[in-house]
Amino acid sequence: MSEIAATTVHEAYAFACMRCGYGWEQAYEIEHHVDASNHAFVVYKADGERVPSPLSTPTCTNCGGHVVRIMRAGRVSTVQQLLQNRRPAAEVREPVAATAAPAGDHHWHLSDLLHPFHRK
Repeated sequence: MSEIAATTVHEAYAFACMRCGYGWEQAYEIEHHVDASNHAFVVYKADGERVPSPLSTPTCTNCGGHVVRIMRAGRVSTVQQLLQNRRPAAEVREPVAATAAPAGDHHWHLSDLLHPFHRK
């Protein structure tokens, strides 16, 4: 006999790589199973594909690094929206190097992703 019970929950996490500074979010379907011997086990799926638990050994999808900070969902998208919606007045107050990339070509840095979490 195989499984006798299963429940599925949906969770999402935000990730920030401490090696390269890349940030991303991922939603998961987490299937909780109990087999015929009454042993519980969990299956994680992302985009319909079975994946390892993101909580055990997260891997950066950009550089392959394993030093990844896990946060609640919405953290990365919130930072991305804040950076995209910056008002021009705020940008004028910041010094701009002559070789700075245009705002649309922003490259993510770890400090960009973690800045909203710093307490003063």
